Amino acid sequence: MNTPVYMDNHATTPMDPRVLEAMLPYFTEKFGNAASRNHSFGWEAEAAVDEARERIARLIHASSSKEIIFTSGATESDNLAIKGIAESFEEKGNHIVTCVTEHKAVLDTCKALERRGYNVTYLPVDQYGLVDPEQLCEAITDRTILISLMAANNEIGTIHPIKIIGRLAKEKGIIFHCDATQGVGKIPMSVEEMGIDLLSMSGHKIYGPKGIGALYVRSKKPKVRLSPIIDGGGHERGMRSGTLNVPGIVGFGKACEICQQELPKEAACLTRLRERLKEGIFSQLDEVYVNGHPTQRLPGNMNISFAYVEGESLLMALKEIAVSSGSACTSATLEPSYVLRALGIEEDLAHTSIRFGLGRFNTEEEVDYTTRRVVQEVSRLRDLSPLYELAKADLRKKQRDEEKIQGRFS
Repeated sequence: MNTPVYMDNHATTPMDPRVLEAMLPYFTEKFGNAASRNHSFGWEAEAAVDEARERIARLIHASSSKEIIFTSGATESDNLAIKGIAESFEEKGNHIVTCVTEHKAVLDTCKALERRGYNVTYLPVDQYGLVDPEQLCEAITDRTILISLMAANNEIGTIHPIKIIGRLAKEKGIIFHCDATQGVGKIPMSVEEMGIDLLSMSGHKIYGPKGIGALYVRSKKPKVRLSPIIDGGGHERGMRSGTLNVPGIVGFGKACEICQQELPKEAACLTRLRERLKEGIFSQLDEVYVNGHPTQRLPGNMNISFAYVEGESLLMALKEIAVSSGSACTSATLEPSYVLRALGIEEDLAHTSIRFGLGRFNTEEEVDYTTRRVVQEVSRLRDLSPLYELAKADLRKKQRDEEKIQGRFS
């Protein structure tokens, strides 16, 4: 087996060779600008973009490929969705409902709007990271213009009840935006069945290229109108100006096509590998805890807290295995994960968490190797921890006391 082992597929995924193969011609001989409509080079690029739109629309079950607006990635898509609705609907209201465990691309965008006078409600989550639809309903006012909730959490993998939330939004006549960056291509996503009006996604999370994303914008029932945040030549139905990244779009479309074809089989495989990793670790270590929902989670996600072990120390010890202690977008901070803290996990335990992100190209051999190394290093670090030794001594004392009590009554 080759090292290093990559198990950080929630941060980014390696490009699928089939995606690269589809992209390569558009870097060289097929180099036209998709907006050049007076010669064959432009027509060829435009046709490739149209085909990619179709593939992306099919994956999320959009009614029309024209509802796909290309962006530079999910962060831009989130900004366009939230700020675009805020500006378009400012006469109707200024209230937005979101959740405390959203990605920073959503949270920071909402914070920026608060500085401009908008009101934002940040819903709490339960111990598994799930939002309560009843609390969401109670948060809605006659000034609410947008609900923004992610499909699946990027740290703990918990999947929100999106269909219920979409139905609620429809009943209230409120636009529903879903950051589905971690969900698209990994779990079934249907904008029609789930009542989603705006959906953010990104190519590099599904074995496609970096620097390309999309925003689904519903065109009917209701027709969603967005104010652009980038002005220019009126590209993408006037919502996102700028020369289209044709190679990236082609790769994104191909990645979506592969996901649509392989999703059921791949999800089953990743779930099996995830459970193999969990069982291997839990059968050999005590004081370990799964963060997030035990079953209602992304197939390849396993977030585990290792009590009495500093997460950063464990990451350094596992230098040949790529895992993380939280979101890639917040990895520069030493603060414990805000997602884990929102679940009610104590700061000390939150500092001990590791996120394992399994992906398409991981193998059983890599899972077993990772299990062995994690058990080895956690055991070694705990041997150096006086707190762990004190905890074990206290546990042994309690066991002896219980045995004495049982002996008196036997």
